[in-house]
Amino acid sequence: MGRSVTVQYLAAGSGGAGGLTPILMIVLLFGVMYFMMIRPQQKRRREAADMQSALGPGDEVVTIGGLYGTVTGVDDDTVLLEVSPGVQTRYARPAIARVVTRAELPAEPATEDADTVKE
Repeated sequence: MGRSVTVQYLAAGSGGAGGLTPILMIVLLFGVMYFMMIRPQQKRRREAADMQSALGPGDEVVTIGGLYGTVTGVDDDTVLLEVSPGVQTRYARPAIARVVTRAELPAEPATEDADTVKE
């Protein structure tokens, strides 16, 4: 009889650590999911939004449908693309998948400093 009481006491004492293991596994699983799936997706979404907000006339782009075109106009929510000479179509900004080539910005005219004196 004394021996069964000791076994029951040892079994009851070791059960406390077993309840913490599943919680740690769940926390570890959520941590791995965040760093492997959620964080990279947020980064891609942020990069796409930055690219779409930087669109300007002259940029050659590809839509999510695979249509190539040149940006001719930009509104708050839409982009006007020239897909063929004289043919313009309007797309939502999120429909632009990527920029193929950026338009070259015109060079700024050289300005003279006020301190420079012409002779």
